[in-house]
Amino acid sequence: MSERSETAADSAPSTGPPTVAVFRPDDERLEEAVSLLEDLGANPVPDPMLAVEPADATPRTDADYVVFTSKTGAELVSEAGWEPTGETVCAIGPATADALREEGYAVDIVPEEFTSSGLVDTLAAEVDGARIEVARSDHGSPVLLEGLEAAGAYVHETVLYRLVRPDGSGDSAELAAAGDLDAVCFTSSLTVEHFLEAAAERGVRDDALTGLADATVGVIGEPTAETASSQGLAVDVVPEEATFEALARAVLTG
Repeated sequence: MSERSETAADSAPSTGPPTVAVFRPDDERLEEAVSLLEDLGANPVPDPMLAVEPADATPRTDADYVVFTSKTGAELVSEAGWEPTGETVCAIGPATADALREEGYAVDIVPEEFTSSGLVDTLAAEVDGARIEVARSDHGSPVLLEGLEAAGAYVHETVLYRLVRPDGSGDSAELAAAGDLDAVCFTSSLTVEHFLEAAAERGVRDDALTGLADATVGVIGEPTAETASSQGLAVDVVPEEATFEALARAVLTG
């Protein structure tokens, strides 16, 4: 939180639980995020900034490694009937790994750091000359592809789904513009971009940025932090673990 907002917080009495905006897709992820924030004593404002449009694609079958980066990807390949044929299956983090296992897939590798760079670090020493299939959304970080290629791998990307901004999103932007948000939890660079697009669409972009200067801005990892900073947002919280639970707890504990 900024020095200005700390001073304001010190001088103003508490008026109730902190109001926290959350931007997860409108499915069980949003429900779980809202439930977690309520359990932590917050007043959640659900405002989905991502919706999934399946691309009706499946991973290539000639790879040595297949990398998944989201729960959505795991569910979509299962619905499409994808069957591994001996590939080493990699998940970017525990949520993705759990989703793959729930769909009946064995997971071979999960990095200690749940980010693209963490997965690159985990695989770098063993993938020289290997064929790697990266199956993910159309907004995946280039860090993963570039890092694996730099390690000597032959990398192919399959877009499993597109991420779009849902119609009607942006209520949280108006709250931010009015100074009525205490915190926000951005879970990807795209949630930052879509939040600001929604704010601009409603004519409150500048006011929303001003309002968030007096709120706690939490982001799930360094790439999201870089996007937020480039858009004029001062980032206050980046949790050590790139999960929503860690983000929510860090935002609420400062």
